[in-house]
Amino acid sequence: MMKIKNFKELAVNDQRKKILSIAEAGLQSIDTKNTLKNLVKIKKGLLYISEKQFVLKNIEKLIFIGVGKSAVESAVVFENILGNHITNGIVIDVKKGKKLKKISSFVGSHPLPSNQNIEITKKILDILEGFTENDLVVFLISGGGSTLLCLPAQAGQPKSGDAEKEISIVQALIKNGATIQEMNTVRKHLSLARGGWLAKYAYPAKVVSLIFSDVPGDDMTFIASGPTCKDETTINDAKNVLNKYKINVEGIDLIETPKEEKYFKNVKNVLALSNQTALEAMAIKAEELGLIAKIMTNKIIGEVYDASKIILKDMRSLDKNEVLLYGGETTVKVRGVGRGGRNLQLGLLLLKNLKEDEIVLTVATDGRDNGPFGGAICDIITKQDIGKKGLSLEESLKNNDSYPLFEKAGNYLMMGDTGSNVADLIIAMKF
Repeated sequence: MMKIKNFKELAVNDQRKKILSIAEAGLQSIDTKNTLKNLVKIKKGLLYISEKQFVLKNIEKLIFIGVGKSAVESAVVFENILGNHITNGIVIDVKKGKKLKKISSFVGSHPLPSNQNIEITKKILDILEGFTENDLVVFLISGGGSTLLCLPAQAGQPKSGDAEKEISIVQALIKNGATIQEMNTVRKHLSLARGGWLAKYAYPAKVVSLIFSDVPGDDMTFIASGPTCKDETTINDAKNVLNKYKINVEGIDLIETPKEEKYFKNVKNVLALSNQTALEAMAIKAEELGLIAKIMTNKIIGEVYDASKIILKDMRSLDKNEVLLYGGETTVKVRGVGRGGRNLQLGLLLLKNLKEDEIVLTVATDGRDNGPFGGAICDIITKQDIGKKGLSLEESLKNNDSYPLFEKAGNYLMMGDTGSNVADLIIAMKF
């Protein structure tokens, strides 16, 4: 099944068909179900999870917990493979999953936390009680998990507060273009379920955490704010980020993350999928299409204006039939009051300066770029369609209003929720 639903409508010429095929190859390579089928197997009474091996008859309780935008897809795979070996489980995702026999599925809010997320997080903690060293907890951690694992402290007490304060903090960080590392440094210290807390609750059980990275550089302590990883940041680090962006910390209950080594001695964190997987698959596809491909980076970061300058500079040195591949996660410093995501905004910035023999595609691997569109294809056709509709590229950029422009002019990628999330992909090609 195609990940880019409107592939045929967009592929109106050879160069578009090629660049869309490259993107499709990248998206297919990070399919959650296929990835997990390769990582999780049962053979002759043994359970294999990545490089870990367990004797099934020696496991008293086997629990599955999935968090993030790949959670519901992963639950289906785990229940199909493990069947009655699973004691029970729970997943929290941004979309609804089908009803399963052993694993309960819940829908949380994203990109902003909510009291609903708090209540679901409490359910996860209820399951993580009373374990022994003979029990096994398998986590699937994926992008979006930071927002979903919301459990603020209330005036320093174990009882949870509401999500109101975190919502205002996250909104301010997003508006100011904070990096994902800065965002998650703060988030770790706003919740009793991030920054290693889930590992602490699972102790002394054995833990295997399969982690799908949506963070440039793949530092597992920052992916979904590292709920099963020992956190090296402190409350002071969180305060420094908040002070940098002039966010008032008065009345905010910051929480120190677990630092005791014992809570992590039985934990195996596995980087199961990352942006690099997609980049390598795209490079192979490009070569199959007779193009010369170069992976530039898997951690492009920074404000979209700065990222666009880097990409355009790289493109100017391209020869015919060469392709540049980028992965990572840019940020947008919001200056207007419009609607759109970083991929659409980046696409417009690149489109503004593209030559007639150049084409760029930007894509959010989860299928939603802060709205229904997953990204955009940008070339001379896109420019012409914008002109025909009487739309202003400059005004859209100024007002951070890229979504309405692409909605009217077309040339957006329609994907829906892909069930995968390894940040963003950018393809730049000269033909």
